[in-house]
Amino acid sequence: MDSERGHKDALFESIALMGKGFASPVRLELIDLLAQAPRTVRELARASDQSTANASQHLQALQAAGLVARRREGTSVRYALAGEDVLQLWVALRSASAGRLAEVERAAREYLGEEVEAIGREELLARLRRGDVVLIDVRPEEEFAAGHIEGSQSIPIDELERRLSELPEDREVIAYCRGPFCAYAHEAVRTLERSGRKARRLQEGWPEWRLASQSRKRKRAA
Repeated sequence: MDSERGHKDALFESIALMGKGFASPVRLELIDLLAQAPRTVRELARASDQSTANASQHLQALQAAGLVARRREGTSVRYALAGEDVLQLWVALRSASAGRLAEVERAAREYLGEEVEAIGREELLARLRRGDVVLIDVRPEEEFAAGHIEGSQSIPIDELERRLSELPEDREVIAYCRGPFCAYAHEAVRTLERSGRKARRLQEGWPEWRLASQSRKRKRAA
């Protein structure tokens, strides 16, 4: 029995390694960034306001937990999420924490500011098919290049104000970014409304859209 207990403890300890990978706010931010696009250590350090050494240490912990994979490119090392299942885990964790923990809701409200009107995935799909909305991706260009919603236009948030003339005034503009806790889409809607345009943000972000699209493709192929 003692041997059986030891084997069972070892099993759950092994599974807990992945859970420990999520047990750091810095590592969660790195996962969120990698959910948008693969990046080098330097790029991740810059995007997360970490030193290169600190970002590298956290990435090593994520790799040990099986959450990220790395590939050497010359003198650089590029990291990516280890698979679609890791992306699903991250999206599920973020969604569950928002629904179950009041602290997450309060922190999100303080970070994002006053709520802006949102649109759901199905309504947006229908509107895109009719062609009566303009969809803009306000993430950085390298994230758009790595993957984006079909039919969207890349206008990074720091370029939006000077590129407003590229957007028609007679159609609603929908902005999306990294996910429900990404401030870019909220800021974009406020900027668009100040310019007199009707605007909303997508309730989700690129990772959720990507997972939903892959799920639809698998169902059609089955």
